[in-house]
Amino acid sequence: MENSIDSIKNNFLDELNSVRNAQDLESLRIKHLGRKGTIQELYSKLKDADPADRPGLGKEINALRTIIEAELNEAKSRYAVRKSRQKVDLTLPGRTPSVGRKHPLTLVQEEIKKYFSRLGFSVADGPDVETDFFNFAALNFPENHPARAMQDTLFITENILLRTHTSPVQIRTMMEQKPPVRIIAPGRVYRRDTPDASHSPFFHQIEGLFVDKRVSFGHLRAVIQEFARYMFGADIHVRFRPSFFPFTEPSMEYDFNCIFCRGKGCKVCKYTGWIEISGAGMVHPNVFRAVGYDPDVITGYAFGMGVDRIAMLKYNIDDIRLFFENDMRFLSQFN
Repeated sequence: MENSIDSIKNNFLDELNSVRNAQDLESLRIKHLGRKGTIQELYSKLKDADPADRPGLGKEINALRTIIEAELNEAKSRYAVRKSRQKVDLTLPGRTPSVGRKHPLTLVQEEIKKYFSRLGFSVADGPDVETDFFNFAALNFPENHPARAMQDTLFITENILLRTHTSPVQIRTMMEQKPPVRIIAPGRVYRRDTPDASHSPFFHQIEGLFVDKRVSFGHLRAVIQEFARYMFGADIHVRFRPSFFPFTEPSMEYDFNCIFCRGKGCKVCKYTGWIEISGAGMVHPNVFRAVGYDPDVITGYAFGMGVDRIAMLKYNIDDIRLFFENDMRFLSQFN
C-alpha cells in the first residue's frame, strides 16, 4: 500500500511536467482526483489493509491528495495568467489617458465668484444640514408657510432638515459679524422635487448679501445689471418684477433679456423676450432683529441665483440632469 502511494505521487509529478495545455491538466486531474481516480482507489483499498496500519495509511493518502490538489491549482493559475497574456496584442498603439476637466457647474461657480470678489464680496460657507431656526425662523418664515411643508422640504427630524437655500449662511454670518457685511454664499441645496429637464431635488445656488448704512435698491440693481453683462455680454438687460419673499421687503424677481434671441422672442423665452433668473430684495427688518442688528440704522440687500440655471443658459444646455449623470461624452466638452 505504501509503495502504491509513493508510486502514484512520483507518476503524478512526472505527468504534471509533461502537461502542455489546460486540456491535459484537466485530464490529469480526473485521472487522480476523479470518482474513479487513483486517490479514490487508494481509499477503497484501505479496507483490505491491516487494521493497525489503517490510520497511518489514511493520513498518507490525505497528504497525497493535498499535494496533488495544490500542484493542480498552481498549474491552473499559471495557465490562466498565460491565457490572459495571450489576449494582449503588444503591437497595438497605447491608449491615450483621459485628461481631467473641471465640471461645468464648477466653471460657472468660479466665474461668478470672480465677478463678486472684484466688488469686495467674500465667500462664506455653511452646513448642508440645517436647523429650522437658520433655514426658516430667522428668515421671517411664518409657522404656516408652505415651504415648511413636508412636500417641499426634506426633513431629517422635526427640527433638522437639508437646507432649501443658502440663506442660512447669511444668518450665521450676520450673527458672527457686525456690519458692514458683504458676502456671497455658494453651495448645494435640496428640495423635494421630481427630476425632469428643468427640475432636480439637488442643485446649486449662490446668494449674495450686502449690509451697511444707507444701502439702497439702486445698489442692488447696479450689481445685478453689471453681473448680467459680465456673464452674457454688454447687450444684456435686466428687469425687476414685484414679488414676495418672507426675508426681503420690498421683494422682486429679476429677469435677463433672452440670451438666445436677444429679446426678440423665441421658444426658449416663450416669445416674451425675457428669461427668469431668480429673486432679490431689501433685507426685511425682522431678519435684522433676529440677528441682533438695528433695522432703524442698518439696511441691506440680498439676492440669489441658481448656478445650474446660469450654466444652462451660458452653455445652451436644455436638460439639468446632464450635470449629474457623469457622462464623459458630455463633460469632456468643457475646458
